[in-house]
Amino acid sequence: MVRAAAILAACCVASPALACRLALLLALDVSSSVDATEDRLQRGGLVAALTAPEVQAAFFANDMPVALAVYEWSGRYNQEVVLDWLLIDSPAALVVAAETVAASVRSHSEFPTAMGYALGFGAEMLARAPRCLRQTIDMAGDGQNNEGFGPQLAYREFAFDEVTVNGLVVNAAEFTSETMLIEFYEKEVLRGPGAFLEVAQGFEDYERAIRRKLERELTPPVIGSVAVPGRAG
Repeated sequence: MVRAAAILAACCVASPALACRLALLLALDVSSSVDATEDRLQRGGLVAALTAPEVQAAFFANDMPVALAVYEWSGRYNQEVVLDWLLIDSPAALVVAAETVAASVRSHSEFPTAMGYALGFGAEMLARAPRCLRQTIDMAGDGQNNEGFGPQLAYREFAFDEVTVNGLVVNAAEFTSETMLIEFYEKEVLRGPGAFLEVAQGFEDYERAIRRKLERELTPPVIGSVAVPGRAG
């Protein structure tokens, strides 16, 4: 019994070489279906979520910090870093992250939805992230892939073996039904143990959705719990 407890403790203690418990990479959709007002709601919603009390509490839920980065994506060659990797090891660091996103300016507005390329870019960003126990990409979007290869090919061609990909569907585009978009995310985008989907009812609802999503992603897992993938309730 003592030996089993020792083994469990050894498995659950991070290696000294690991800098954090989670490398969290947030991907913002700036494809042509997202207009200027919607982009402001998306960017402002993320800033508000990062500074919300419940999200702050989740960031600092234990002594191991979180590494955070943000990028925006649209066409196949149109991905830009908004916030490069920052170790959120204090409230001051979280304020810096929120202020960086708040000061960011949209890089592109005229390109389609190349989600496979966006995920490939995300995999390359994760490859240079601080060493953490887990890696997660938070993929937000208001449409299906419509340029280049899709998510499943990206998962085969890039390093995603240890990566969880969660989704945030924004039900906003008139030409894409919510049902179709949710099905696309559930079948093509979600990846990894415990991967889940959050739905925002338009960009006006983005702040609520991303706040809820961040709280769930950042809360340290309970040892012995069983992660069940699927859509958030």
